[in-house]
Amino acid sequence: MYQERLMLSPKDILEKEFKIDTRGYRPQEVDKYLDIVIRDYEEMDSIMKELDHDKKELIEENIALKKEIRSLRTKLDVLSESGNSEVTNADLLRRISNLEKLIYGKE
Repeated sequence: MYQERLMLSPKDILEKEFKIDTRGYRPQEVDKYLDIVIRDYEEMDSIMKELDHDKKELIEENIALKKEIRSLRTKLDVLSESGNSEVTNADLLRRISNLEKLIYGKE
């Protein structure tokens, strides 16, 4: 998905060979290649920030959904228990427990 945004792969960097001039490597060729490497590093940093932001959003959404599920289960338990004509002490304790879960957010 993000690979198309990068110009170089680790293999490309490893296998890069520069032409040797009389005084060593050609500075313009090396500089041009290093510019590409720098651009890829900046793009990779940008990708990592996007992914981190997405991860945080998903974690927050997951927490909200878990709270909603917990709340709906508690409401369902209360509604299903209220259909009984006989109310025992155990039923009352279960309802109190469910209400505490709803209020304090504990499973």
